[in-house]
Amino acid sequence: MLPEEITGPAREVAGLLFERGQTVAVAESSAGGLISAALLSVPKASRYYRGGVVFYNRDGLHSALGGVIEEKMGPRGACEQFARFLALATRAKHSADWGIGETGAAGPEPYPYGEPAGFGWVSAAGPDGLVLPRQVLTGDADRQRNMIVFAASALRTLITAMA
Repeated sequence: MLPEEITGPAREVAGLLFERGQTVAVAESSAGGLISAALLSVPKASRYYRGGVVFYNRDGLHSALGGVIEEKMGPRGACEQFARFLALATRAKHSADWGIGETGAAGPEPYPYGEPAGFGWVSAAGPDGLVLPRQVLTGDADRQRNMIVFAASALRTLITAMA
């Protein structure tokens, strides 16, 4: 069962998308599919959910979004530039009005580049080139808890971007 912490914001996103007749796509890593699962838990999700990708390494990302991406990723995977890229790329790939990008270190170990467990970035990209990134830092090494926080942060970032 998905926690209310992510299903609540997903229902709010769904309401905004229904109201506007808009769509969303998701590219997520450390949240492990929870963003998409929360959005798909809302009845009639097929009206607004265009598609999504869960990747956990560069090979998976190449398969999902294609093309040469290293120059667009930024200095490392868990950074603002990469979260922005993910939101924009998934929005474009799925021809959606909005895109959500998420990347980070769920834990319990730190990210290979030194960021602690619980460190991540989320981003929402929308019509007219709007991109809203947010850093997430939980201070927690609990992997499942961090995944939920990353997913909830991504959904709340989209709500803010849609306001």
